[in-house]
Amino acid sequence: MFTGLIEDLGTLQEIRTGTDQAQLTVATGLPMSELTLGESIAVNGVCLTVTSFGGGAFCADVSPETLNCTSLGRLSRGDRVNLERALRLSDRLGGHLVTGHVDGLGRIVEHRKHGNAWLFKFQIDAAVNSFLVAKGSVTIDGISLTVNEVFEDCFSLTIIPHTLTMTTLQDRKIGDEVNIETDLIGKYVARFLQDGAADKPQGVTMDILAKHGFL
Repeated sequence: MFTGLIEDLGTLQEIRTGTDQAQLTVATGLPMSELTLGESIAVNGVCLTVTSFGGGAFCADVSPETLNCTSLGRLSRGDRVNLERALRLSDRLGGHLVTGHVDGLGRIVEHRKHGNAWLFKFQIDAAVNSFLVAKGSVTIDGISLTVNEVFEDCFSLTIIPHTLTMTTLQDRKIGDEVNIETDLIGKYVARFLQDGAADKPQGVTMDILAKHGFL
């Protein structure tokens, strides 16, 4: 589990790709003395397992499923990536609960200066769009952000200067793909409503809440 607050901008040192797999080597300023084998690190919002580390870098394997569902397979040597280590129970939850399991890819269709910040607009599939709400949380390449507006096939958000400087969003341009993870709580609520839709079309009822342990 992660928070969506980026700890470091790493650099892809090497990517080895096979027929249906890949291994990433990422150079990072994260303290090597604090890393452990098998721990989770979110790389551009994708939860990966550390398989080796040392000399200011760590390695992680990427499965075929992850290559198919995320933008990691499109990375090139020298690309910068957002990094976050897993959340500890004693940490402050400054962002929101992030699993590192990507729901889909989005494409930047607009970014422009907006006051002292930048406005970004992302085009997404309807399946992902259905989980977004205005002023709700969304994760873009591992970054916890707040949705401004939701449209039929896209959504917008505002990036403050600090976030732009500390993340790979400063490198992004129109047409680039990003990893998107929608809010975990919203997905559970949607599933509960779906389970009760056939016999309870009116939506949330006291019976549905009781059935799923909310009462």
